[in-house]
Amino acid sequence: MNKPRNIVITGFMGSGKTTVGALVAARLKRPFVDMDALIEERSGLSIPQIFARGGEVFFRALERGLAHELALQRGLVIATGGGTLVQDELRGMMGRQGRLVCLQAGKAEIRARLAESDGRPLAGDWQKLLAQRQAAYAQIPHQVLTAGKSPQQVADEVILLAERSLYVQTPQGGYPILISGGILRDIDRYADLCGLGGSVVVIANETVAPLYGEALVERLPDAALITVADGEAHKNLATAAAIYDQMLALGADRHTTLAALGGGVVGDTAGYVAATYMRGIPFVQIPTTLLAMVDASVGGKVGVDLPQGKNLIGAFKQPQQVIIDTDVLATLPAAQWRCGMAEVIKHGLIARPTLLDPALWTRENSPQLVRQAVQVKVQVVEADPFERGIRAHLNLGH
Repeated sequence: MNKPRNIVITGFMGSGKTTVGALVAARLKRPFVDMDALIEERSGLSIPQIFARGGEVFFRALERGLAHELALQRGLVIATGGGTLVQDELRGMMGRQGRLVCLQAGKAEIRARLAESDGRPLAGDWQKLLAQRQAAYAQIPHQVLTAGKSPQQVADEVILLAERSLYVQTPQGGYPILISGGILRDIDRYADLCGLGGSVVVIANETVAPLYGEALVERLPDAALITVADGEAHKNLATAAAIYDQMLALGADRHTTLAALGGGVVGDTAGYVAATYMRGIPFVQIPTTLLAMVDASVGGKVGVDLPQGKNLIGAFKQPQQVIIDTDVLATLPAAQWRCGMAEVIKHGLIARPTLLDPALWTRENSPQLVRQAVQVKVQVVEADPFERGIRAHLNLGH
């Protein structure tokens, strides 16, 4: 059996890479490699001694050699040095062979941890160094904020991102797709990670609101619920205008995140509102139908209908996150499940024959089914983000 890809944890000095990496490795029963510790072990010198004898250039050479070695292996949890993935070459190489996660600690947290330790050769002017490295850290696909969280909480978030997520590259940067049964039930633990830790307005229809919307709003720290009528007939400018009015009444501003909780109609309408309210606000997709999970929630196409035709008013609005809780499929009507399965089979015909195996077509297999189908959608929208060519393949059967 093939080993899973490496999980590579990076971040600035004092962000907790070693502590968190060891916890992640223990939870997943994987070997753990602390790159700095391994360099010390192999050289017989401490990091300060390496810097004293050969300077930073010598240390980076040792680091580069070890990074190349580790990138050829699989199934590891790796804690890098704070400067390892600042280098474009190593970031690209280790990213191709593993899942990269960056721990982002606040300055007060870093200052406190550095005060408790010694032997860090580059700690003297750490604030300047942090500023220099932030642009490189921002290139890491998955980010975890550590402030106010225990090491175990941070480890839980790293595992969720590394083990249960996909990542979509877009011209504007990209966004993660979290696929995990029960994530909405535990959303209070993962609110920041999911982009829902601040002011949030949740849009849901009359069917989904009592099933999942009310509980979601209660579990988030600062959220309100707007309920819209159910069905394609209400995917129009009148519904969008009604949402604008209610958001203004709630005091929603440019820092408010709009979360679409529902099927494709809710996702398209809420996404159009997010693209246009105050010239654009953050947007999170939380699809609750199989069809929306594998299709409409990924790719950034949003819009509403006119009497003359569907989706004639719209935009490309990429979400900050897509959150897929496969547990909600338990309440999906059989007819809606079949609609989603038609899309899944289409994805199998386009690019993934394993989706054509009827043994996979059960709700019990929904995590695997959804992941494989979403991977096809991700590949297509990355190749053609603005629907100018290859993305037309997704119209098969329309």
